[in-house]
Amino acid sequence: EVQLVESGGGLVQPGGSLRLSCAASGFTFDDYSMNWVRQVPGKGLEWISRINNGGSTNYADSAKGRFTISRDNAKNTVDLQMNSLKPEDTAVYYCNTLHGGRNYWGQGTQVTVSS
Repeated sequence: EVQLVESGGGLVQPGGSLRLSCAASGFTFDDYSMNWVRQVPGKGLEWISRINNGGSTNYADSAKGRFTISRDNAKNTVDLQMNSLKPEDTAVYYCNTLHGGRNYWGQGTQVTVSS
């Protein structure tokens, strides 16, 4: 069974940093791309970043230059380092993978950027 468990969210002041982590299990992690996606209450999902099985990365314009995605295939984890956080980054952050034609999601971790 595919499982994704996010951690690392919290309350941070504008300009601060957080590091989110997603622990994956139930599939051959090395073989799959992983995404970070966020959702503001009442709004749709916003894709933030992707890392493929080779380590190549992509970012949404809102994340470029501030966020860094990385993966540790030995630990089956994918992290999102978020720097220079802004109030508009406030959202629930999810990790996601497409496996066997189905999208899998974690439970999400809340990030709140506020003074």
